[in-house]
Amino acid sequence: MKPILWVIVVLSGAAVILITGGLQTFSRTNTHDAPLQPPVIDIIPEKSYRQISGQIKKGETLYDIFKRNDLDVNDLFLVREASAKIHRLRNLSVHQAYSIKVDDQNQVHAFKYAVNDTYWLSVLRTDIGFVAQKEEIPYEKRVTQIGGIIQDNLISSMGEGKDKLLLALNLSDIFAWEFDFTSDLRNGDTFKLIVEELYLENEFKKYGNILAAEFVSDGNVCQAYRFEHDGISDYYDAEGNPLRRAFLKAPLSFRRISSGFSRSRYHPILKEYKPHHGVDYAAARGTPVSVAGDGTIEFSGYEGGYGNLIIIRHPNGYKTYYGHLSGFSRNMTRGVKVKQGQVIGYVGSTGLATGPHLHYEMRLHGKLVNPLRMKIPAEKPLPAVKMAEFIKVRDAMSTQLASINPSTVIAMEGRPVKDKEM
Repeated sequence: MKPILWVIVVLSGAAVILITGGLQTFSRTNTHDAPLQPPVIDIIPEKSYRQISGQIKKGETLYDIFKRNDLDVNDLFLVREASAKIHRLRNLSVHQAYSIKVDDQNQVHAFKYAVNDTYWLSVLRTDIGFVAQKEEIPYEKRVTQIGGIIQDNLISSMGEGKDKLLLALNLSDIFAWEFDFTSDLRNGDTFKLIVEELYLENEFKKYGNILAAEFVSDGNVCQAYRFEHDGISDYYDAEGNPLRRAFLKAPLSFRRISSGFSRSRYHPILKEYKPHHGVDYAAARGTPVSVAGDGTIEFSGYEGGYGNLIIIRHPNGYKTYYGHLSGFSRNMTRGVKVKQGQVIGYVGSTGLATGPHLHYEMRLHGKLVNPLRMKIPAEKPLPAVKMAEFIKVRDAMSTQLASINPSTVIAMEGRPVKDKEM
């Protein structure tokens, strides 16, 4: 319909009405007749929408959801095609949330799916078709303080539930260069941490970043402060030195060992010193073995008493040996580069071994060294221009750490109910 513009101007009691419509323009002076009524313009009503939402059930597919709600299967194909480069919708996880916005003709206008606890997959209908993008879930961040005393192991000391398990693993990742959490801990050691709690619609969902932490083991105090430098967040000690080092404290990752931890069974990690070569870690057969530092595979195969052995060549003359393996990870061949923490094999009892364990040794320029006593230098400290900013963050966090009672869990801004004593 062509637009019509009404302009009414009052001049000395006369109403001059100018009407512009399409290509026609005319004027009229009226002093006695009743005023003209504006023309009736048809208005197209806005579409009404409804939302379909729920959680993915076991064995359920997106096709099932579309058919159950009488949605156009062609829309399903287009939504799948648009999202393929972000997340393939054939791979739906049980209990993950989804929502679909449809109009009164059952035409899909928007689709959302929680890929994980961090991102939504969002697909919108536009003039050029469906467009997909990743959207960060808008959590509300609150800060809480947690303290605890080690009883048996870090996981049980942190508290019950999946969230506390993940928090314990994240804490172990921060101090992986300082402590071997599978063997160094003692009953009575303490930990403190300041951590984000993430809420959605005022409901706690999960823990976020650990902002600062302190671990005291056998009288040794180690602190960590999260700080962003050049767009990358990492953890630093009180002097601004990164905790990250060239070699991990141990080749058996506490995270990988403990991911399926059950309080009903004995934790299988022991450590024995062997006077002739390095360290033996007794562990369950099949336990993943992580490379201690970045390097290149020099040897991978069977070697006498070592059994299945991998040798990694590292910068600055270091080599690490991983023996008695039950098997290797894929593509563990000579010349392949590996990254610190990458799984390279699995604990076994091949070669001269009476039971499943990992034989781990380190050599420097061909000479055996004790990996437990080696002082590995840290990476470069923060530049001087960043120190003032870091110190401000450190001092604020240190004050909060000092106020934490390590025998209880204290919620400052988080959930109002305190957890039970550790």
